[in-house]
Amino acid sequence: MTRSIVSLVVLASLGAVPAAAQRNWNAPFPAHHVIDNVYFVGTEQLGTFLITTPEGHILINSDFESTVPLIREGVERLGFEFTDIKIILGSHAHGDHMEADALVKELTGAEVMVMREDVERLRTLRPGGKEHPIDRILDDGDEVTLGGTTLVAHRTAGHTKGCTSWAMDVEEAGRSYLALVVCSFGVNPGYVLVDNPDYPEIADDYRATFAKARSLPVDVFLGSHGFWYDMERKLERAMTRAEGDPNPFIDREGYLAHIDMQEQRFLEMLAEQEAAR
Repeated sequence: MTRSIVSLVVLASLGAVPAAAQRNWNAPFPAHHVIDNVYFVGTEQLGTFLITTPEGHILINSDFESTVPLIREGVERLGFEFTDIKIILGSHAHGDHMEADALVKELTGAEVMVMREDVERLRTLRPGGKEHPIDRILDDGDEVTLGGTTLVAHRTAGHTKGCTSWAMDVEEAGRSYLALVVCSFGVNPGYVLVDNPDYPEIADDYRATFAKARSLPVDVFLGSHGFWYDMERKLERAMTRAEGDPNPFIDREGYLAHIDMQEQRFLEMLAEQEAAR
C-alpha cells in the first residue's frame, strides 16, 4: 500500500479514536507510517512498531495476546505480511508489552530477543501456560541487524531491571536522524525506591537512566505508550503537512521534556519515601 493511501485511511480513522483518558488497552488506533522504515501498528494505549526490511521485519512489543489480532490487522493494512516478521523485540517484562511473545512466535516463527536482566521476570509471563520463548539474550549496547537495518539495545533500567530502549538511524529528505523507542522512564504508583529487597539498586538505576537518556542524541521520540510522545496530535499534523514541512515525529525538545517530567516525578517519590523511613 502506498503511503498516500495509508494517509487517507489514517485520516478517516482518527475521528473515531476515543478519548485517551479511557484506559482500554486494545482501543484501536490507525496503523501509520512514522519515518523511513518505521511504522506504528499498536493501539491507542500500546506502542508497537514494525521495522520493515527487504529480508523480513522486526516487531517491537507484542503486547497482550488479545492485542495480537489488532497488531496483525495494522501490519496488513499497511501492505505488509504479518508472517514476514522475523524478529520480536520488547521494551520490558510487563504483560502489556511482552505477554504475547510466544503467540507471535507461534504465528510467524520469529526469534525472540530480550535483555538479560529481564529474563527472570519474563519467565513468569505464561499466558495459557505457554513458556516464554527466548532465542537470544541481549546485553546493553548489543545490536540486532536484519536486512540492512540495525537496532541498538540500550538498557534504561529502573522501570524494570532490563528495561530496553531501542535506537536506530533513520533518514528522511536526505537527512539522517536517530530514532528511539523509549522503554519507560516512569515510576509506577507503588514502586518501592528505598530499601527495596527485590531491587536494591532501583534508585541508582533510575538516576543512571535519566543521565543516559539525556546523553543520547535522539531526534525521533517514540515510546511504548503513544501518549508519552503525543502520538495522536503528531499523526494529525503528519497527515496534513505540506511538502517540505518537517516531520512532527522529529521532536528532540519533546523527548527532553519527557525526561525532565519523569525525573521530577522520580525525585518527588524518592524524597517522600526517604522521609518516611
